[in-house]
Amino acid sequence: MNRIARTERATTKRRTWFWVWRFVFAAVILGFLATLLIRATVVDLYRIESVSMQPTLNPGQSITVDRRAYGDADPQRGDVVVFDGRGSFLPYQRQSPGDSIARALRLGGTGTTYVKRVIGIGGDTVECCGDDGRILVNGTPVDEPYLMPGDQPSQSAFSVEVPAGRLWVMGDHRSRSEDSRALLGASGGGMIPIERVEGRVGEIIWPMEERATVD
Repeated sequence: MNRIARTERATTKRRTWFWVWRFVFAAVILGFLATLLIRATVVDLYRIESVSMQPTLNPGQSITVDRRAYGDADPQRGDVVVFDGRGSFLPYQRQSPGDSIARALRLGGTGTTYVKRVIGIGGDTVECCGDDGRILVNGTPVDEPYLMPGDQPSQSAFSVEVPAGRLWVMGDHRSRSEDSRALLGASGGGMIPIERVEGRVGEIIWPMEERATVD
């Protein structure tokens, strides 16, 4: 009887551990899927790798991106946005069905993702520069307190009309930013299709001592 009892206890223990590990595995999978869903539809996270948005954003910082920001509205002048540069900043790259799946599963890289500030929206005329050296939007000088200290609003002259459904974007560190200005002669003219915008930058969340809302 003792041998039978020991065998039954061992069997019960194995069954208990089997269900425990099964529960843990299911919880991990559900948590992973929930994270993917949140990042794909609500709030995503990105790490800043370049100096093109200094002093607003610095390399090494992590930011939140609100994917719901443009559900019922389009990006506005002054917004800091994250977008997929294929077809605009990367004029000869196109997104494939495989890329779409990879991005949805958060398996795709960030080599085609950019962070810039919206300067002009559809219908705007954006020019550099006015008599006082400032960027003009529809003939009105733009105040840009976010510019990198010591930078000019632009070192190159330009005048563009932004088509409907597109955006003219620039970095805050104008002397170190390759943005819409650099792509005027390329396919799409450096204008970002609104549908390629992935969301609006909300906050700097890392490092902790640099936490701040992004304006």
